[in-house]
Amino acid sequence: MPKEIVLPELAESVVEGEILKWLVEEGQPLKKDQPFVEVMTDKVTVELPSPYEGVLLQKLVKEGDVVAVHAPIATIAEPGEVTGTISDKKPEPTPAPSLQAQEERSIVEPGNVVEDDGANLSLFKPDGRQEQVRNPFAARASSTAVAEPPKAATNPHGRVIAVPAARKMARDLGLEITQIPGSGPNGRIRVEDVKGFAEGQGQRAQSPKPSPTQPSALGALPAPVQYKSPKGYEALETRIPLRGLRRAIANQMVASHLYTVRTLSVDEADLTDLVAMRGRLKLEAEAEGVKLSYLPFIFKALAIALKKFPSVNSSMDEARGEIVLKGYYNLGMAVATEAGLVVPVVKDVDKKSILHIARAINELAQKARNNKLAPEDMTGSSFSVTNIGSIGALFSFPIINVPDAAILGVHSIQKRPMVNEKDEIVVRQMMYLSLSFDHRLVDGAEAAMFCKEVIRLLEQPDLMLLEAV
Repeated sequence: MPKEIVLPELAESVVEGEILKWLVEEGQPLKKDQPFVEVMTDKVTVELPSPYEGVLLQKLVKEGDVVAVHAPIATIAEPGEVTGTISDKKPEPTPAPSLQAQEERSIVEPGNVVEDDGANLSLFKPDGRQEQVRNPFAARASSTAVAEPPKAATNPHGRVIAVPAARKMARDLGLEITQIPGSGPNGRIRVEDVKGFAEGQGQRAQSPKPSPTQPSALGALPAPVQYKSPKGYEALETRIPLRGLRRAIANQMVASHLYTVRTLSVDEADLTDLVAMRGRLKLEAEAEGVKLSYLPFIFKALAIALKKFPSVNSSMDEARGEIVLKGYYNLGMAVATEAGLVVPVVKDVDKKSILHIARAINELAQKARNNKLAPEDMTGSSFSVTNIGSIGALFSFPIINVPDAAILGVHSIQKRPMVNEKDEIVVRQMMYLSLSFDHRLVDGAEAAMFCKEVIRLLEQPDLMLLEAV
């Protein structure tokens, strides 16, 4: 009998994945644990191994489809079960069973003895185990019964599953998001769900409609912009579906825009001594098989400074209204790839030497460019860095990598004439630093002092040997 393959839980809090590429065609044999499809979630591409041995009978979803976790994606026939050719007609994908359907199915399984106390059912399994589930038939017992208002779905940690725009809209409207039922995958709350809930609340309260001169709160998020081709130029345009990594990047940028109050602080550092130190240590690092750039020194300085300014190493828990101060120092680093920008994370920077940081940076950058990053390589950052100077930018306004509180942009090191303490014009190796931070979490003065501490360490790199980290 054919077996159904569902999209597994690929990482914590991941509720859906995009089908990027089928690696096996229908009718081809599959071995157990053989990769058969590429799936992307949160900028990470993974190859799913087959849980069974057999023949790929049918693909239930197409490349480019976004599929909810636990939804079926393919069927596999056991070896020798498939004969002849596979029908060209594919059945419609079977939706993931609802909670009620799962409960009903468990109730009628052979051998179960059921005791009904109205709201709940006690199931006595043939092996002696006892299980209690909600009675799915109780709600249907009377057409006049009052239905309990649906609640929002939550992840295993109790956090409501919702897209960032929906979460913001609920907060702006003063709605309790835990009371809003979601229509997305696994009950995820969408913007339309918040609008519908708000409109329903308004009707029940019989509140007056907003005046034409007063914009409605529901208009806080405009409708998606539809691009219209200039007349006569349609044939000169190429349309590319927003899929894969580019889609993940777009979602992350929207989340950053909606959920941070971005503020920019720009300063400059004299890296003349650091340039000299790196020149002396470069050959020693190469002897250890490590390419030594300036980034490991910057990472080490950041880990020291973040310990002194904990608000910069924090996040906002929107659902609970709490500030999360982090006692770990995991630095995300923006890496440009052919497919787009990804942000792998160097873990426990404060516990690593300059050489170990350099090795970790090189390994993650190589994995990113080869599209070999694992989900754990992309999660857990407490602060991020984007090295725009490697391609020559003077300075920039980096986009915060939510849920981090801040991101540092490091730029080109350039020789510039500077005036020293003796009023002499000297040539120094200078670099701009751009700190983009969430002003809800970090005050401007604190951001400036944090930058000054980073600059102090970079301008006198020997000091990093004296700091306890």
